[in-house]
Amino acid sequence: MRTFQQIFTLILFTVAFPSSPVSSDAFFPVGVWYGGGKARAPMLARAPAAEREAWRQDLQTIRSLGFNNVKCWIDWATTEPEKGRYNFDNLEQLLRLADEVDLRVIVQFYMDSAPEWLADAFPDASFVTEKGVAIGSQAAPGFCIDHPGVRQAMQKFFTETGKRVSQHHSFYAFDLWSEPHIVNWVWFNETVEFCFCPHTQARFREWLQAKYGSLDALNRAWYRTFTRWDQVQPPRFGTILSYSDLIDWKTFIADKLKQDLKMKADAAHEARPDMLVSSHSDAPAVLLSPLSGYGNPDDWWMAQVVDHYGTSIYPKHASAKTPWNVIKLCGGLDGIRSAARDKGWWIGELQAGQGATGVQVADAVDGDDLRLWGWTVISRGVRSISYYAWYPMSSGYESNGYGMIELDGTVTERAKTAGQFAKIIDSNRELFAALRPQKSQVAVLYNRLAYMTGGNTFGPGVTVRNSLMGFYRSMFERNVQVDFIHPDEIVAGMAKSYKMIYLAYPLMLSTPVTEALKDYVREGGYLVSEARPAWNDERGFANERIPGGGLDDVFGCRESVLRSPDVIEFRFEPDLPGSLAPLSKLTARGSVYAEHLAPLRDTTRVLARFADGGAAATLASYGKGQALLIGTFPAAAYEQEHHAETGRMLQELAAGAGVEPAIRLDGAPGEVEARFLESEEALLLIGINHSSEPHTVNFTIPHKLKTDQARNMETGEWIQFQKSTEEIRLAHDFAPRDVWVVLFMK
Repeated sequence: MRTFQQIFTLILFTVAFPSSPVSSDAFFPVGVWYGGGKARAPMLARAPAAEREAWRQDLQTIRSLGFNNVKCWIDWATTEPEKGRYNFDNLEQLLRLADEVDLRVIVQFYMDSAPEWLADAFPDASFVTEKGVAIGSQAAPGFCIDHPGVRQAMQKFFTETGKRVSQHHSFYAFDLWSEPHIVNWVWFNETVEFCFCPHTQARFREWLQAKYGSLDALNRAWYRTFTRWDQVQPPRFGTILSYSDLIDWKTFIADKLKQDLKMKADAAHEARPDMLVSSHSDAPAVLLSPLSGYGNPDDWWMAQVVDHYGTSIYPKHASAKTPWNVIKLCGGLDGIRSAARDKGWWIGELQAGQGATGVQVADAVDGDDLRLWGWTVISRGVRSISYYAWYPMSSGYESNGYGMIELDGTVTERAKTAGQFAKIIDSNRELFAALRPQKSQVAVLYNRLAYMTGGNTFGPGVTVRNSLMGFYRSMFERNVQVDFIHPDEIVAGMAKSYKMIYLAYPLMLSTPVTEALKDYVREGGYLVSEARPAWNDERGFANERIPGGGLDDVFGCRESVLRSPDVIEFRFEPDLPGSLAPLSKLTARGSVYAEHLAPLRDTTRVLARFADGGAAATLASYGKGQALLIGTFPAAAYEQEHHAETGRMLQELAAGAGVEPAIRLDGAPGEVEARFLESEEALLLIGINHSSEPHTVNFTIPHKLKTDQARNMETGEWIQFQKSTEEIRLAHDFAPRDVWVVLFMK
């Protein structure tokens, strides 16, 4: 075990001298995307041997700045141009050079860039749109993985690559799938759905047979009259009847992505059973809709089948009209953190330079951005960071975008800043590998079914995400860490670890989830829900009573009148008792619905009323717990309007459930946040000013810490703080977009 002084001596020493190799179990990758030379991913250099010395110089520069790994890539087309003939020249050269310069290597696969011999060998392997149009590969999106010939060839490619990389000390891990979708890296002039080829349809039928057991059961669920399984097809449009087919199709797509990722992982493990495997989505699932025709994955499901799952993060992507706000950035990161749970999560791609899409460019990226983004992901317990990319893109629609250095090789100030950040992590890799985020006291339900309410034509649009992010925003402004909890986790009983569960836009809940929520409240939980919980069940069928699924008994009320006025406000009753007192006379706003609630028993208390006198919020006891229902969507309204009293209402509801910030802040609410990471040896405080203004902030950490010493992780300076038997108090003057990282050794 290192002493406190040894750790900081090491930090200061390694500013000038890179660290020596250590065991991979303590390795913490912080690196850049570099595939050899200036070819952009997924392209490779045509003559790597001629560029060998230039590659060596690039890798030496990367290492000298402080990075400890590179993320290279291989594309299937270049590496297996003829069936069974492999060309690993690029990969082998990069791995040998990385061996020499003491860099580890993560290998990224691009199977979407598929060889042309597949088209000749399997002419029926193309992706097919819902209109029946077969899509040629054109270098992307390749061929449908559901074709058995394509699938077998793909599995062999993963296994063969695994055999090659295992010969090198520098090899660290595979990233099996960059930003998983049904189709990748191709765009169309109109909205399309995938994949309707015969092989995917056959796989969908097998999935339905496993779910329903019989054709009669499927007919009842879909309200159809199939007489043979080969008549069953995925839905191509909505109808006036049941949309259970849409729910099944979108659920199948997410499950298929999970199983396809597992197939890739299994193939890699054929080469080496202990192969470390990962994958990363294009954005956290909590920010995406599952209705995308390209097929968005379920982060929770994907994380189950690899060692580490993660995401790409581009806060200044050229496709965004403005840079991501702090809620989108931090909410997305906490979403992927929640999905990975104890496995730990990886940043597959973190933006390194200015975004470019065609002739459109985004705001410039500077060193302050990379420093702030780096510590923000660290504060959420990330276990690997890969900056995209070392060189800007040399071709394609992202030409000259996203690079950490200039295309002529000039090292930028932001590259130096990111390198200094990487040095701190790498020189303390054992410390950071052991640190874990604090436990959350409150969770909001992430529910894919919510997006499917009303089908694919008359659904909720962005309201679901607004509800999720609006609740997250309210907690962020009190520096309360929020988990996103998955329906599977609710069913597994994980809700009991939280003081409060918030149901955002809960219009469609499955029967297992409603049963588990009953148990949660019955056993002492505190459940807060927005309007119309379980209006529909998992089939898209309306429940007979609202709240549905038996939740009317839990909430002690029923829906009596439903309206959809343009303006929705509700006011809390005066003189509310106990923990409800801070809500007295508070006026909040809602969105979409004004659902009037009728108490079912005398003990159900009306807490708030709409302007017309209808009950807007109720509280009921159920078993050992309590359930509070709000007849509108206040979190969605808060995300849209940032109405102060609405945010305060959400905060007071959490506080009434006993939810308190792990670190109390005095100053700049919603602009400065503080997180801590903890291990048996250390406590790491990370304070981040996300705003463009300076702020002075006081921190109070309720922690019984025995040490009297703390240091700034970036500078090595001693930090003054006050300590009592119950808490730590310290203060800091933040510059605009500033970070403060303080290490306490136990």
